[in-house]
Amino acid sequence: MNGKEIAIDVSGLTKSFDGKVVVHNLSLKVPKGEIYGFLGPNGSGKTTTLRMLCGLLTPDSGSGTCLGYDILTQAEAIKRNVGYMTQRFSLYADLSIRENLEFVARVYGVPNPRRAAAEAIGRLGLTTRADQLAGELSGGWKQRLALGACILPKPGLLLLDEPTAGVDPKARREFWDEIHTLAAEDGITVLVSTHYMDEAERCHELAYIAFGELLARGTAKEVVAQSGLSTWIVTGTDLHRLATRLEASDGIDMVAPFGAELHVSGRNKRALDQAVEAARKADGAHHWMRGEPSLEDVFILLMDEAKDNFA
Repeated sequence: MNGKEIAIDVSGLTKSFDGKVVVHNLSLKVPKGEIYGFLGPNGSGKTTTLRMLCGLLTPDSGSGTCLGYDILTQAEAIKRNVGYMTQRFSLYADLSIRENLEFVARVYGVPNPRRAAAEAIGRLGLTTRADQLAGELSGGWKQRLALGACILPKPGLLLLDEPTAGVDPKARREFWDEIHTLAAEDGITVLVSTHYMDEAERCHELAYIAFGELLARGTAKEVVAQSGLSTWIVTGTDLHRLATRLEASDGIDMVAPFGAELHVSGRNKRALDQAVEAARKADGAHHWMRGEPSLEDVFILLMDEAKDNFA
């Protein structure tokens, strides 16, 4: 990767539960100091992958390193150097923000726990709420507290599992601003799973996993370019009826509503254009214009084409 130091380097990771393959032959390289987005539908294997990387799960097969430690034989060392933020808030609801952070600092043996907690509180804008009980916080404030707990031991890697689910847009933006600061100023590597396309576009690189299989990776622009997708944008009345007709047309791989528009896409540009031309001649009530495929267009198509490993 252009001479960059690698924080995560794994190959062939496979994990099954009750005979069902949840992650299959997954290989991943994440450069140090980068924010790497991990995307995919629910049940696609993202959380299982994160747990294998941080030493909480042992893969059935595969190998690799995380922060230079072997994921098969040095799991305890990995745990000491990784901050893992789970989907569910996991701190103590009946302790204040300050008490939670001081407790975490003591558990990890951080020198001067009170000062470390105070620094985290100041950095994340929690000063005015430092003595508020964690259980009384809104989703956005809980998210900041959880991030503060993760960074207290000064980890080299953050694994964030859908950290902004259910959080308002302002809190989401502030969270991502802090993530970029941690990567740029502290050199922390971040692997973050998300369902939000605007968040995915803020990552340095992306990996898309569906039903245990890694389907695409690269920068946002590279993922869109690699898809080979062409897109038309349609506006007008009764788009739902039009979408139903278009979905049955040869050459059209995906029809997706976006507000007052339809995105009509296909991998074969010539076949798509022929299908669009036929639709335009049959119905002059809509306005068609050529558009650029979005990251969301690509991921919807990948999800539609993926094979459900639990089916």
